[in-house]
Amino acid sequence: MKIRKLLAIWAAKAAGAGCKMMGRQGVTWAGKIALKIYPQILTELSKEVRKGIFVVCGTNGKTTTNNMLCAALEAEGQKVVCNHTGSNMLNGVVAAFALGAGLNGHIDADYACIEVDEASTRHIFPRMKPNYMVMTNLFRDQLDRYGEIDITMNILEEMIRTVPDMKLIVNGDDALSAYMAMDSGNPCVYYGISRPVMRNETNEIREGRFCKKCGERLQYSFYHYSQLGDYQCPKCGFKRPVPDYDAEDVKVGDQLSFSVEGKRIVANYRGFYNVYNILAAYAGIRTAGFKAEHFMDMLKNFNPENGRMEQFRIKGAGVTLNLAKNPAGFNQNISAVMQDTNPKDVIIAINDNAQDGIDISWLWDVDFDRLGEDSIRSVTVSGIRCQDMRLRLKYVDIPSILESDVEKAVRDRVADGTGNLYVLVNYTALFSTRNILKKLEGEH
Repeated sequence: MKIRKLLAIWAAKAAGAGCKMMGRQGVTWAGKIALKIYPQILTELSKEVRKGIFVVCGTNGKTTTNNMLCAALEAEGQKVVCNHTGSNMLNGVVAAFALGAGLNGHIDADYACIEVDEASTRHIFPRMKPNYMVMTNLFRDQLDRYGEIDITMNILEEMIRTVPDMKLIVNGDDALSAYMAMDSGNPCVYYGISRPVMRNETNEIREGRFCKKCGERLQYSFYHYSQLGDYQCPKCGFKRPVPDYDAEDVKVGDQLSFSVEGKRIVANYRGFYNVYNILAAYAGIRTAGFKAEHFMDMLKNFNPENGRMEQFRIKGAGVTLNLAKNPAGFNQNISAVMQDTNPKDVIIAINDNAQDGIDISWLWDVDFDRLGEDSIRSVTVSGIRCQDMRLRLKYVDIPSILESDVEKAVRDRVADGTGNLYVLVNYTALFSTRNILKKLEGEH
């Protein structure tokens, strides 16, 4: 046993525990320290995983899909290493393994479920060779960090080719993800929804409208949302692949339900996009060779947490926290909010820290006019860029309350609101807002 490897693991565990005591997440610090002490730590620990490593990539839905896949594997009696918190860059991935290792310096795990930031695959794949990659979708996100979506696709495809035996589990309804998977030459499995579920009435900016193979404009028979739907190229023949795992008879409302492989899947979540997250996790566990006999039991007990439609109860008011960090995700968040026909209040907190992307022009591509319906009794804007958010709402004639302090905004709406509050936040506002809600939930 290399003493530096042991020191790296012990130091990571100490850093993680110390940060927790101070009320901080501390995961990336734990990974950074471990990597500094022993640079080979990820390579060595990942090789100790006995059966297989899943990575989950894609613009939206990574954390929920990854955690759900982990829970599904655990329901099958497997031991799993997972970066549950969504820390998906190199330091966060290293931390998942270092914190998951025993004090003896070894990993005791059948599988690893690792959410990976798309751009960070360049730093992670040279150190860790996955067996499976789940691709959720590819949308425009953080232009100042990622650039245009083609850059993200090029990075992903380059890294996928370095692991030619890695099986891809891909959302076939997304033309960008499907093309990238086909072009990579890796073995592929597809999931999707072959029939339209609900009328798409949003004015969304749709990515990938042109065929990546020949440049011709794709023809769609229908859209689910953004560019997800049933597409084909009239020129070169590129088209939506037939899904291996097809969600049929999809119902969306206070709960989600659909059938796949003759099984009826029911989940107490809102938001059509969660059908894709559940289906991706199902496709993942089936591709790994499990019959998914315990999948429904897992869903009954699964709590999304980490600010993904997470529920809180504060002084009699129901509060739902959700992450919304790009146009496609925000539009789906708004759809989920509007599925609740009861009177409600909404708080939107927007930051522009480095991890959010300092360019917030994407706010103008979100259909905020849908928040003008009568069931929305108030909209409060908060966070560092609350003034920008207020201006955006002004342009669609929606009045808003300005309160830059998120805690005060929540306290005010709990005190004088409808008792039904939705808090929509972008990336760096998520952890602090979640801490605020947990603190307020504990007050009497």
